[in-house]
Amino acid sequence: MPRLLLRWITALLALALAAPAAAHPVPFSYLTLDVQDDAIEGTVTVHLIDMAPILGLADPTALHDGHLLEARRNEIERYLASRIDLESDGFARAEWGRPLIVDDGEALSIGFRIPGEPAGALSVDTEMFPADPNHQTFVTIFEDGEYRQQFVFAAGAEPQTFYRGTTAGAFAVMGTFIPSGVHHIMIGPDHVLFLVGLLLLGGSLRQLVTIVTAFTIGHSITLSLAALDIVNLPGWLIEPAIALSIVVVGADNLLQRKEQGRDLRAWVAGAFGLIHGFGFASVLREFGLPQEALGWSLFSFNVGVELGQLAIVLVVASALAFVRRRWPKTDRAVVVGGSAAVIAAGGYWFVERVFFGG
Repeated sequence: MPRLLLRWITALLALALAAPAAAHPVPFSYLTLDVQDDAIEGTVTVHLIDMAPILGLADPTALHDGHLLEARRNEIERYLASRIDLESDGFARAEWGRPLIVDDGEALSIGFRIPGEPAGALSVDTEMFPADPNHQTFVTIFEDGEYRQQFVFAAGAEPQTFYRGTTAGAFAVMGTFIPSGVHHIMIGPDHVLFLVGLLLLGGSLRQLVTIVTAFTIGHSITLSLAALDIVNLPGWLIEPAIALSIVVVGADNLLQRKEQGRDLRAWVAGAFGLIHGFGFASVLREFGLPQEALGWSLFSFNVGVELGQLAIVLVVASALAFVRRRWPKTDRAVVVGGSAAVIAAGGYWFVERVFFGG
């Protein structure tokens, strides 16, 4: 049944290429891929009017001649293989079928098979006819005959990645999104400064773990909600709010110096973690969240953020503990001076983001 469905969809895509003979057909090409355990099978369908100039033919209908079509078969295969980037060596191993004229003589369709087990993450890129800036290629991906995803490639489009629904695919997702999460937390000065502000007062291991866990729970909730398009808040609201959260953390540190025994850092971390989660989600949207591996990609990005976060906590908390043990009298100066710096940086970012769109 899945094979029959694939053939029907391929036929419908070919029909979509139809256009009046007197006019240039719509500048579309179609590539279907069926990713299987031991091979990738697929079909390429292009208009004759686009293919003819590549072969040096003035009349596209010349390809209706079966002898000519067969004689130019190798050229067609080489050209199509050169315009489709699939895996590392992809079409260098392709086994091509016979080219066929379809769609009432308007288009050419050719099947192929790339033997060998596909990688867990399948990178796809194509610019079928770069001489036409309006040309688009629709890439439809199946896995064992079941529809999974569609990409549309136009001039200048970036490569796309399809993650297989296998163990190898899950590991590929993790290998992509865990480093991305670590990278984002490390290069995000506002997130780092927020964490530093939470750690300035020090405390027991249990206190620090509680604070970090609260922050994790908070940003994990909103990261998931925003990434799944359940709740979305605009950047002009989130970015200043993140900056304001840094100011609040610094101010809370100074207030706690006067009211000993009151430690609200876990509550502050959890509440403002909700805001920071929307900031993390904006990065995921730019990075591109694979719909076929939504759960794994969300989980992996979160793991990456946590690993980066734990590295920051370990370094900062250890450095502060060392300073306090070595120079006990500097504790007040560290808290007050550090908190003042946190407030100043957060205040600067807040003004910049509210009034200057930074």
